[in-house]
Amino acid sequence: MSLFKRHPPPSDIDENDTIDPQLRLRTVRTAASTLSESIRSEIKAHKRRSITQKRSLFFRKNAKKPKTSEPGPSTVQSAEAPSAPQSRIPGVRRNIYVNQPLSAMESDQHGEPLARYARNKVRTSRYTLLTFLPKNLFEQFHRIANIYFLALVIFQFFSVFGAASPQTAALPLLFILVVTAVKDGVEDYRRARLDEEVNTSAVTRLGQWRNVNQALDPRPWYERLLHINAPGKITRGVQKLREKEAGEGKQIILSKGGEDGVSMSTADMNDSIAPLGGSHPPTGASGRQLEDIESSTGSTDLHTYPPGLPENELRGWDQHSMSLSNYMQSSPSRSSLGVVDWSRRTNGTARWERTLWKKLEVGDIVLLREDEQVPADIVVLSTSDADGLCYLETKNLDGETNLKVRKAIQATASLSSEEDIEKSSFVLDSEPPHQNLYLYNGVLRYTDAATREPRREGVTINELLLRGCTVRNTAWIIGLVVFTGQDTKIYLNGGQTPSKQSKIAKETNFNVIVNFVFLVIICSISATINGVMDGLTATSTYIYEQGVQPTSSNVLNALVTFVSCLIAFQNIVPVSLFISIEIVKTIQAYFIAQDLDMYYKPFNTACVPKNWGISDDLGQIEYIFSDKTGTLTQNVMEFQKCSVRGVIYGEGVTEAQRGAATREGRADAVAPEELAEKLAVLKDTMVTKLTKLFKNRYMQVDKLTLVSPKLAEDLADRSTEQYFHIVAFFRALAVCHSVLADRSEPQERPYRLEYKAESPDEAALVAAARDVGFPFVGKHKDTIDIEVLGQPERFTHLKTLEFTSTRKRMSVIVRASDGRIVLYCKGADSVIYERLAADVDPALKEKTTKDMDFFANGGLRTLCIGYRVLAEDEFLRWLRTYEAAQSTIDDRDEAIENAAAEVEHSLQILGATALEDKLQEGVPEAIEMLHRAGIKLWILTGDKLQTAIEIGFSCNLLKQDMEIMILSADSPEGTLAQIEAGLNKIASMLGPPTSKTMERGFVSGAQVSFAVVIDGDTLRHALTPDIKPLFLNLGTQCETVVCCRVSPAQKALTVKLVKEGRKAMTLSIGDGANDVAMIQEANVGCGLLGHEGSQAAMSADYAFGQFRFLTKLLLVHGRWSYQRIADMHSNFFYKNVIWTLAMFWFMPFCYFDATYLYDYSFILFYNLIFTSLPVIVLGSFDQDINAKAALAFPQLYVRGIRGLEYTRTKFWFYMLDGLYQSAVVFFIPYLVWQLGLAVSSNGKGIDSLADFGTTVAVAAIFAANTYVGMNTHYWTSITWVVGIGSSLVMILWIVIYSFFPVNTFFSNTDGFIDEVDILFSNVTFWATIVFSVLVALAPRFLIKFFKSTYMPLDKDIIREMWVGGDLKDRLGIRHRKESKNKHVDLETAPMFREPHARSASELVLQQGYEPTVPRSPADSDSKNPDDNRADAIELVPQAALPNPHHAEDAVSPNTSYYSASDIPLPSPIPPSLYQYPSGEISSQAPFVAPSSSRSLSPEPAVPKLAYSHPSRDWSPSPSRLQTPPHPHSLAPGQQPLVQLQPEGLHDHDAGEGRYRPKGSDQEDQANDSLAWDEPRVF
Repeated sequence: MSLFKRHPPPSDIDENDTIDPQLRLRTVRTAASTLSESIRSEIKAHKRRSITQKRSLFFRKNAKKPKTSEPGPSTVQSAEAPSAPQSRIPGVRRNIYVNQPLSAMESDQHGEPLARYARNKVRTSRYTLLTFLPKNLFEQFHRIANIYFLALVIFQFFSVFGAASPQTAALPLLFILVVTAVKDGVEDYRRARLDEEVNTSAVTRLGQWRNVNQALDPRPWYERLLHINAPGKITRGVQKLREKEAGEGKQIILSKGGEDGVSMSTADMNDSIAPLGGSHPPTGASGRQLEDIESSTGSTDLHTYPPGLPENELRGWDQHSMSLSNYMQSSPSRSSLGVVDWSRRTNGTARWERTLWKKLEVGDIVLLREDEQVPADIVVLSTSDADGLCYLETKNLDGETNLKVRKAIQATASLSSEEDIEKSSFVLDSEPPHQNLYLYNGVLRYTDAATREPRREGVTINELLLRGCTVRNTAWIIGLVVFTGQDTKIYLNGGQTPSKQSKIAKETNFNVIVNFVFLVIICSISATINGVMDGLTATSTYIYEQGVQPTSSNVLNALVTFVSCLIAFQNIVPVSLFISIEIVKTIQAYFIAQDLDMYYKPFNTACVPKNWGISDDLGQIEYIFSDKTGTLTQNVMEFQKCSVRGVIYGEGVTEAQRGAATREGRADAVAPEELAEKLAVLKDTMVTKLTKLFKNRYMQVDKLTLVSPKLAEDLADRSTEQYFHIVAFFRALAVCHSVLADRSEPQERPYRLEYKAESPDEAALVAAARDVGFPFVGKHKDTIDIEVLGQPERFTHLKTLEFTSTRKRMSVIVRASDGRIVLYCKGADSVIYERLAADVDPALKEKTTKDMDFFANGGLRTLCIGYRVLAEDEFLRWLRTYEAAQSTIDDRDEAIENAAAEVEHSLQILGATALEDKLQEGVPEAIEMLHRAGIKLWILTGDKLQTAIEIGFSCNLLKQDMEIMILSADSPEGTLAQIEAGLNKIASMLGPPTSKTMERGFVSGAQVSFAVVIDGDTLRHALTPDIKPLFLNLGTQCETVVCCRVSPAQKALTVKLVKEGRKAMTLSIGDGANDVAMIQEANVGCGLLGHEGSQAAMSADYAFGQFRFLTKLLLVHGRWSYQRIADMHSNFFYKNVIWTLAMFWFMPFCYFDATYLYDYSFILFYNLIFTSLPVIVLGSFDQDINAKAALAFPQLYVRGIRGLEYTRTKFWFYMLDGLYQSAVVFFIPYLVWQLGLAVSSNGKGIDSLADFGTTVAVAAIFAANTYVGMNTHYWTSITWVVGIGSSLVMILWIVIYSFFPVNTFFSNTDGFIDEVDILFSNVTFWATIVFSVLVALAPRFLIKFFKSTYMPLDKDIIREMWVGGDLKDRLGIRHRKESKNKHVDLETAPMFREPHARSASELVLQQGYEPTVPRSPADSDSKNPDDNRADAIELVPQAALPNPHHAEDAVSPNTSYYSASDIPLPSPIPPSLYQYPSGEISSQAPFVAPSSSRSLSPEPAVPKLAYSHPSRDWSPSPSRLQTPPHPHSLAPGQQPLVQLQPEGLHDHDAGEGRYRPKGSDQEDQANDSLAWDEPRVF
């Protein structure tokens, strides 16, 4: 990429704005081009906003020029005149008064406030003690089936309908209601306990002080009536808290300046340890100061700055060194009383008191201390820091561990005691509560105590603390409560806890309705015919059954018959189905919780199912919505590489490079074990050299990530110019930042510095400088202390220009020890390049640009570093301009930006940095596997655009072969135009979109894939009603969508858009409180358990430790659960149809009067004992394929996405099958009875209704249980016992029941007496049973045979490969029978064991490297590319699974199956050719010394190349570790060590060797200086 394209000048930014966006949309592919395009689009959007803002100001009627006022604390931008146009927030603004009376408009006649604010008590649970029973019953009776069952129970209590035992009939429904209620109650009780724990947390509030914003008696009417919770009364919880802390003798002492902070003990405050920011320089363990310790490198005059500055320019710097201090002394004093009026009289009774979170009210003054959580949304009034700064950790909200900086309002910054607060007086005009986490506007109004003039000060999000954050590195904070409870921003973004129902459960309602309609039809037929026949007089019924009818009306009798048929045929809508489903899903939840592959040892937790009712939804997920920070990443940055003056340093290989190599078939080129060994050797070499050069007491070798022996060599050679450039580069990193240095153990380890920063990027940069030899020691109010190669340096801090998403850069202006004023600037490369000096070497610019492109394409986050030296006069002029801009009321942000631009120019390049945002273990492999399964992933993150893009490339979400479209617009029209352009772009390459179910999931062999990257502002427009259908159409056609800078509410809206618009199954996963909304909105919500802050896990349906566990949860447990529940539903409806319709066939023979065909005991036990357990076992334990095979072939999951396992066609098929079999099991015995029956052995004839009904019942039960067995795929001992045992229990019941007396619970007749003798002794009975079952099941058996033989599904093929083929051998799984295990040489086996529960970058160094085996070229073409069947998949396993032979000798004892790699088909090894150093080529392998690496079987004679020996003196060249090597990273005369390959052998087919980049052949021919010390293999 050329320099012009990457860094377009401002004049060319809008060069394409005149092109119709419907005809052209810019798409990019590589990571570097994507980042450049994102920066370009943001710059364009910023320019458009600026132009729009200026036009709006020009056309404003009463527009005024920007005015300034005297510098002072009150001259801050007003929130009423925001710098950017903001949409009006709905709601009423609230005025919060402190020591001021309410206005007449806001109080009633008694002076009480009219406004009522929400309590600070929050509740995420759905129920209370009072609402649990009615609300839960209301939710349960949303199910149509429950209403139907309730109606039947009520009918059976009336004797006219002939029900045998109505009490017994009510038991199943009561069981369902009780079990469901208990399950819901337990789940909700856990939420309620967590709510109570939060609500009863302790906080310090200003007590004995009147909060005028609250009524004197705020109780509701019923509390006043009952005389409870009287105002001012100390509750039991508060009393208990105060008694506990009073016994510890604690007191609160506040001190400004950060010297002491808050003391919570009665000990002397002067004994406290001074923090790092104290006025004394750090001292060592022996008491010497830092300046007293000599270094082995000599004096500091070697570190002159800037490098190459002529000596004549160094003269005269000290002449003006005092001018700035004189200016600072002559400037007006910035100290002011602000809101404090010392002439105000107070009673002095206010005291800090401890209370509970739920007791806080709007307008309360609270005191927060270090490590405490923020209990509500609070405006910062004052802090322990002299500059009014405070630091927050937002891990509970967004999963980020880096610190966020907030500041106090200047007018209240002097508050430090209860007396100060009592003497203060002000009003905070606040905006209404809303969901935007990044926006807040308020105005503080007060009267200046000195001049008595009204003043005002703007309050923004920088002065607001959000509920759930944690105070860090700040002794104390005094704040004003603004929003409480349900009005807090995090609560508004959370939403209500939903009641989720699985997709199959919803579909069951349709099936229940269909069956109910069918039931009504057959009952209506029976009632109609019975009513007609009841009116006939020439029948035997009329003569012999007089008086048996309930009424004399034929119509009423027909109605009674209708209800009686409803009761008799009620099993056609099975109540037992819902009981069985609850049992099955409980068992499935237990199995998920017990899966050791999803156990995370650092947190000592496994996967925790919190919603047991949606396990089958896990097998149908089409879209995954994921947070980034803390979910995909560890939020840990590592300084991997840097470029200084065009020279690259750093030997590491990133996750993105490993992933790219794996996808291209070059996995052996980045073998993690070998790379780890190399890095360890190189790191030892580097540390040894640095230790010899100078003494670095602050180095932390274990955290050194910038591994580069060449850097140590260049630092050792002080005669070169590169040495001075390196020193200047790392000095800039040590100075230009906003990091805090902390000594966690100042006494034990005084030189161990921990850096806490607002961004993990900054902490990583400063930590890398520390470990290389440039530690940042500490920052005081006006000074910055660092060390440079062992020598201390102190800079005077003059000004910091902070980083913002608009500026994309940060600058620090300091005075060096020699008096010079230096500006250091770091930021995005395009931003820095626009501000370079005209005399910068073009070659250096081009070289640095290529280096940054190389870094970005490797998945690294790049920053460009620059500097310039400022003249004294220039700085003084600029400082006045900058302070005037800070005083501007209108357009303050733009004025500050213009002022910053006046000094941030004419920069010189120092170099570039490259950081890797460490991913969680196994994330790239997990995402690749999910993509193979047909699942689309969307990232919804609050991070900036470039960060999300970099992570997308690192974790395989964005790939170099994708067409990436970046959407960035600031208006609905612009958004619509870009979305339409994207749709046209896709349609031109893929054709028109389709929403067919059979085409869901990824199409195998697609020619091109698309991805969309969209920012938060554009997404806000895209979610409007007019545009969201088009955005949905665009996003669902893309493989990946990345949404940046989105709020929690936007996350939920995006999930809802896809869920409802696409009718797709969605899953959301996150780890912070800002992910709760989308977790609750999705069909399935997953939360990651963290070290602290489990808001997401609390609200999720499933909680586990790592993102990679999602593959096992979905592809194995989800797929199994979906398959099991689908089969269970179908079989359940079938077995009830065959049982019930057999009774219906009997109706014509009893005048349709609802006479029972079966004995009542069979009706009662059919779904309870005789047929329930086989279906429950099917739904609990069945496996169509093994878990390892499911992970090896993730494409099988697509059937769940397309919903092919549970369709209405399948439902009707099973219903018709039940209809056919019911006719068989009834009419075959009927025909046998018609032919005449033999007499039983005891002389009794087989001619009673009990005899016939029992025969039909036994045939139906045997058929139903056998049918379920035919549909079972996985036969275990439980399956055999239950399947056969259920039928045997039925036989045993007949034996036992035959000896029951006449009058029993089941019957009051003697029809079943001696039934066992009558039936079981007759061959006709057994022959009828066997023949009926065979005829009933024959069609099902033939159809299954035909489909599995001639129309097999993919899972059928894999199952056959598993049972009868060699799939177990290929996947590395031992057979049960030892004779089937093939002992094949490990090196020639098609698969070898490889641990993959962790990412490749974090494997232990002791694991040996085992090379892969070459594949033949024919293997790569084994699949026909023209095979585009909708359900066809490429039968090539995906997961890297265990060794098939000797599993006990595996490298890793803990095996899981989450990594992604292809399992090659067995093929002969191609012959090897060897090139010797002399140039001779031979097929004879040379002698190789025995390797020390561990092997599981004897190795063949495979030559080892130079890189396979850890003992070798590794070259510091990055080419030995980078893939592909960068041309600038090679030393002169050095070439990459690669493996040559024969013609016709593709790169991905290579065996042991390394990737050879394009053009390397020519390089080898051009330079033969690299000597080969070992033969090269062809």
